[in-house]
Amino acid sequence: MNDIRYLWTPPAIQSLPVRGSDVRLPINRLFFVGRNYHAHAEEMGIPVDKATSRPFYFTKSPHTLVESGSTVAYPPETADYHHEMELVVAIGAPCFRATEADAAAAIYGYACGLDMTRRDLQLVARKTSKPWDLGKDVEQSSVVSEIVPMVGEVIGKGAIELRVNGEVRQKSDIGMLIWDIREVIADLSRFYHLQPGDLIFTGTPEGVGAVVAGDRIEGSVEGVGSIALDIGPAA
Repeated sequence: MNDIRYLWTPPAIQSLPVRGSDVRLPINRLFFVGRNYHAHAEEMGIPVDKATSRPFYFTKSPHTLVESGSTVAYPPETADYHHEMELVVAIGAPCFRATEADAAAAIYGYACGLDMTRRDLQLVARKTSKPWDLGKDVEQSSVVSEIVPMVGEVIGKGAIELRVNGEVRQKSDIGMLIWDIREVIADLSRFYHLQPGDLIFTGTPEGVGAVVAGDRIEGSVEGVGSIALDIGPAA
């Protein structure tokens, strides 16, 4: 296999730093839970009744991943680029059709994440029953901090906050998740063979909003860490 020749150099494996280690965590897939805080679901105009629904998901290419502390260009074809602050779960063991009781065994650790979104394009797609890809699967739109190893631990509460230029925009608690971490892993593992390196963005609280070139985004999750992103001029 060492004699394989490619037409051009394949993309590098995406990875993230691991706190307390000089070894990086290679990234496999990026999964996102939609509308997983009641107040955010309401601000998006689609309230969630947990008794009659289940989680839903979308994905992004791993090549949308950028590390905390980066500067990214304001993306093309949007006039309404939104921040979404999230707790990210890093999967560290294979997991398929797990029970909620078994779900914790798949957890390697956690990170802070930003799901940056072309909101205007997402809403057009939603209204016309088309896929969300142009609104969500945006270059440099999946921002993640260092991974904090917390093998087998389930975070059930802790403050989550986002600030733009020092002003608080999002503020909630992980305990407000509609579907908690065990429930999300168990449900997602019914559809996918989860693998080490998969990241699950668990949802964003209320207060999402637009940013412009020159803005600085800073966020944190209690017990996990912090994240930062600068929005540069349009490319």
